[in-house]
Amino acid sequence: MAVKIRLKRLGKIRAPYYRIVVADSKTKRDGRVIEEIGKYHPTEEPSFIEVDSERAQYWLSVGAQPTEQVAAILKITGDWGKFKGDKDAKSTLKVKEPKVPFEIDAAKKSVVKPKAEKKVEAPAEEAPAAAEADAAPAADAE
Repeated sequence: MAVKIRLKRLGKIRAPYYRIVVADSKTKRDGRVIEEIGKYHPTEEPSFIEVDSERAQYWLSVGAQPTEQVAAILKITGDWGKFKGDKDAKSTLKVKEPKVPFEIDAAKKSVVKPKAEKKVEAPAEEAPAAAEADAAPAADAE
């Protein structure tokens, strides 16, 4: 059985994303696969590439043939160089910068109007007075 490492297309029209899969060469593009070994999202900036290096090395070592597109991805991640025996093979993958956490600007006024506050203090003041009144008759009873 001839085994290929190729891309399986997912997503919507004009919004593709792919899984890097190992499949029999005779199966359909999006058909049954043996194993999924990675992800590729070309529409993001920079492109998102994630490959399970250990599994890619295994499948290449047992004779799986990558397609041109997958070979290019493996060269970017450095897996192709490792397979060919290059000791200095390293990833040239660009990584997206993490988002900066949102900080509130204290100099600007809030656009949201505060809700009308109800007077909560009045019942709170009556409660201690009622407690003293209850304690006074008990003291008279003694």
